Amino acid sequence: MGGRVCREEVKEEQRRSMGKEESLTSADRIRRFTVRQFGYNVLSLARRGLKEVPEELWELLELEKLNLSLNGLKVLPSQLAHLSNLVVLNLWGNQLGSLPAEIGQLKRLRVLFAYRNMLTEVPEELGDCTQLEVLSLANNQMSSLPTSLSNLTRLKKLNLSNNLITHIPTCVYSLKTLVFLDLSCNLLENLAENIQALVELKILILEGNSLHSLPKALCFLTR
Repeated sequence: MGGRVCREEVKEEQRRSMGKEESLTSADRIRRFTVRQFGYNVLSLARRGLKEVPEELWELLELEKLNLSLNGLKVLPSQLAHLSNLVVLNLWGNQLGSLPAEIGQLKRLRVLFAYRNMLTEVPEELGDCTQLEVLSLANNQMSSLPTSLSNLTRLKKLNLSNNLITHIPTCVYSLKTLVFLDLSCNLLENLAENIQALVELKILILEGNSLHSLPKALCFLTR
């Protein structure tokens, strides 16, 4: 008798749970995976085998850290601009051929990981993300950067390793706050004297290039 009552209670609880599940909007379903970490609203959809971004994601306006790494994404929709509170955006390990111009509307963005994709360029609008402090574009197919990146006056770490860069883009010399610059495994043959403009630079990585000599200007990088 007791066993039958117990089973009926379990079934009733399952029915209630199913009813709650059906009443959830699709945005609510994905919102349940968000967590609060170190004061930030965080959502990780890494390693989910995603070929495209779920539409309901763009309704989570409260998101501050979003991880879409290690999926099969080829396109990032313009709706990315809806997530205007993003501070960290992790896109590494996908198949992205470009970034949407709307990324420039993420005015609070401080960290962008877009390495190990198929990027041949980044949009001019990325220069509007003036709060950026960390930018990794490593392991792509890039040969240049837009001049607008000189607006990233808070950038401290820039990783351009494993690309097709033949000379340091002019905009890089404007990044006076750079502490870390990785240009390894590119196609560099020389460094310009302008390198001395990076007065805060502490780490400069140049291995895996075709450098014939180093400029005297390196001596001015006293840090």
